[in-house]
Amino acid sequence: MSLEASLDCSGPRASCLDLWREKNDQLVRQSKVAQTSGVSLRRQQLAQDALEGLRGLLRSLQGLPAAVSALPLELTVICNFITLRASLAQGFTEDQAQEIQRGLERVLEAQAQLGPRPEYGLRELWDFVLHSSSRMPELLPALHHLAGLQAALWLSTDHLGDLGLLLQTLNGSQSGASEDLLVLLKTWSPPAEESEAPLSLQDTRGLRDVLLTASAFRQGLQELITGNLPRALSNLHEAASGLCPRPVLVQVYTALATCLRKMGNPQRALLYLVAALKGGSAWGPPLLEACRLYQQLGNIAAELESLELLVEALSITQSSEIPQLLIEVKLLLPQPDPASPLHCGTQSQAKHLLASRCLQTGRAEDAAEHYLDLLALLLDGPEPRFSPPHLPPGPSMPEVFLEAAAALIEAGRAQDALTVCEELLHRTSSLLPKMHWLWEDARKEAKEPPHCPLWVSATYLLQGQAWVQLGSQKEAISEFSRCLELLFRAMPEDKEEGAASSCEQGCRPNVTLQQLQAAALISRGLQWVASGQDTKALQDFLLSVQMCPRNQDASFHLLQTLRRLDRRDEATALWWRLEAQSKLPQEDAIWSLPLYLEACLSWTRPPDCETLLEEFRTSLLEPCEQ
Repeated sequence: MSLEASLDCSGPRASCLDLWREKNDQLVRQSKVAQTSGVSLRRQQLAQDALEGLRGLLRSLQGLPAAVSALPLELTVICNFITLRASLAQGFTEDQAQEIQRGLERVLEAQAQLGPRPEYGLRELWDFVLHSSSRMPELLPALHHLAGLQAALWLSTDHLGDLGLLLQTLNGSQSGASEDLLVLLKTWSPPAEESEAPLSLQDTRGLRDVLLTASAFRQGLQELITGNLPRALSNLHEAASGLCPRPVLVQVYTALATCLRKMGNPQRALLYLVAALKGGSAWGPPLLEACRLYQQLGNIAAELESLELLVEALSITQSSEIPQLLIEVKLLLPQPDPASPLHCGTQSQAKHLLASRCLQTGRAEDAAEHYLDLLALLLDGPEPRFSPPHLPPGPSMPEVFLEAAAALIEAGRAQDALTVCEELLHRTSSLLPKMHWLWEDARKEAKEPPHCPLWVSATYLLQGQAWVQLGSQKEAISEFSRCLELLFRAMPEDKEEGAASSCEQGCRPNVTLQQLQAAALISRGLQWVASGQDTKALQDFLLSVQMCPRNQDASFHLLQTLRRLDRRDEATALWWRLEAQSKLPQEDAIWSLPLYLEACLSWTRPPDCETLLEEFRTSLLEPCEQ
């Protein structure tokens, strides 16, 4: 109110304009003082006061009929208000779009062209205003400044088509001109502001440079994600050479490293990662990329060290750098999604990646400790939801439990594995269907088999393996049997189409189900063999071969059992089939199994299948030739 009273001029409009301009310049200077203030609270207060001052000034200007003489100042105040508000909020809002639209309507009102007209969208309004304002060159600098803010808003909200058309209009381009945003931004040459023009928080050319850097970075990331690596490299180099503040430069260098790694140039990629790590405190993305790079190079020790540093970096609350009271590059960049090389996830996701890599690379003791730390980290937070697996980069909570149990068994800590399994069963027991019709309902409601029974089945399987390690054969067979009982109730629907006997691409839950059945049957069969009950073992191995023919481990165990039972003809026929299969080119697996299941299958694998086949050649075939 005090601002409005001080600007309530009774003299000529020219004197009011001078006062209003003086007030704008004062508020701009106040904002720049706030920008250099080292005290966060004082800085925030000064900036907020300046914002309220600009809001009141704009209300005073727009309280009078629009006039061409006042529009350069009014548009400048709009630009300063939007710039300060967006920088304080660290993003654009719908209100700012409305402020831009109001400014454009005031331009038309000043030209007496705001009469009855069709409802224009913001894009059409820009086209109309820019073409009609060619007769008023004194408005062009302020209009280009406002257009720069419109471009920033559209870039940040992915309205790239509208942005391209706006830039074409600003450049005076005809139809058929380049649609490449970088080309259009480089071509855009905003008119220079006069020395006597009202002060601006951010000049138009500086805003254009920010747009150019942000656009190059966004395009480079998109090309990198879609696999167009040469274009990605070019755009990312463009971003690195532009107006790039330190936190953004760290991201650009990380993306460049990803691009070079994928292009087969790991040494140059490493140089960019070193530069990224030296460039700021946001170490998560470059450390994760370093992990990927070392994994590609086969340097497991360096890969795991990078993961350990990543976990440590994500555990530290990063002190965010004080943003400038300007439109910055980072305001125009989207949050990294899981497909982006800049997405490094949370501390728990990094800890899981470290634990799983230790398990995959044979470091069972380290994996067990990391998994126990991870479970403690997850369970200390809000109660985890046990639901179907979510999208990458991490597994569901029950799968983390199962992987932890597998790692503990691998590390020889069977009793700890049983404790983890008991905790998982306690948490999932209420979700487990008890009747057959519940399973049918679950299948009708979802395209995939329900996951909860698979988790519980896998828990029984792991408990059985833990009892095997503890030397308790009876308990092990009991757990394997409970696993199988549950699994056979979860048979895929489409038996007639071979869903239960073939591992087709795109049916991962069914593949997991089949491989779980195979692992449980082989595991129980091995316990029958250990207790001297080869006939029962034969039944389990034979059923495993029928359930999942692609799992050859069961066939090798079946061959050994047939030999012990002296069923020579069946053993010979099976041997011929295995011998023929071993000479065929091995196809890469076209499905991915959960890590805990890969561990279970590794425990049932015969040590040396080629040696085994050679032994059978001697023991089965030679006596027949005599």
